[in-house]
Amino acid sequence: MDIERETALQIVVSTVGVVAFIAAAVYVASTYSVDGNLTPQGGIAVVGAIGVFLVVMLIAGLWLERQDF
Repeated sequence: MDIERETALQIVVSTVGVVAFIAAAVYVASTYSVDGNLTPQGGIAVVGAIGVFLVVMLIAGLWLERQDF
């Protein structure tokens, strides 16, 4: 089973984006938790991490769409 170069690149870019988001979520949870609860600043950081994830995936999708394979 051969995977086209475009498909392989899409898989890699998506995986890197998801792993980066999970790492950011773990970092926020470990940094901004008190007694097992997330602080208000941690909530803002989680929303920020989600926003950054969306923007990064949007840019990656646009970049992938404009590539000539």
